[in-house]
Amino acid sequence: MRLINVTNSFRNLVSQQLSGTDARLVKVFSLGQTTVVYTEAPAHIEILFTNERRNIQREEIAYTLDRLLKKSVDDVSPIMGHHLAEITIPKLERQAE
Repeated sequence: MRLINVTNSFRNLVSQQLSGTDARLVKVFSLGQTTVVYTEAPAHIEILFTNERRNIQREEIAYTLDRLLKKSVDDVSPIMGHHLAEITIPKLERQAE
């Protein structure tokens, strides 16, 4: 698995997120056929996984959390949906570590 920064290919998405939400940082990564949107806001971090062809696998979430935040998938409660997954991590929780 490789997490590749493809933020420059998603300029419209990044621009909309920065102007329409409280986000301070938006990065987009490719994890094979899965797209990962990492958003940092003053109070929380949000990671969104999408895949047009299949549901998100637990291994993808674990790998991304380890690479971006040095966290385990057991430390979070992903919200799973059809071809997507979302994780929200309060910043207070992250700073306490």
